[in-house]
Amino acid sequence: MLTGEEGRVDKDEERRLRAIAPEITRVTIDLLRTVVGLEPPERVPEEALRVADEVLAKHGSDGLRVLVMSIAGWTAVGIESNAHLTGKTHEAYLDEMELTCWEANPDG
Repeated sequence: MLTGEEGRVDKDEERRLRAIAPEITRVTIDLLRTVVGLEPPERVPEEALRVADEVLAKHGSDGLRVLVMSIAGWTAVGIESNAHLTGKTHEAYLDEMELTCWEANPDG
């Protein structure tokens, strides 16, 4: 899962993260159920921060790390699926996402 300074798996860290992974996966899915289609869209980051604060309070930085890994995993699957359905490469799909961000916030 994760490696130490010398490229070896840190077994203690792996055990800690694996122990909370099922709960954090459920938290991630609940978060996604809440934010998909949430209006106004400005509420999405507010809800995400609320969940992140709860995870941090309960599980510390390990919880946040697992939350990020879980969200990244689900996001990758969604992007791969959407790219496939639209006939685009992953890169083309991500380029469109990036362009949308620039258009929404041209000042950076």
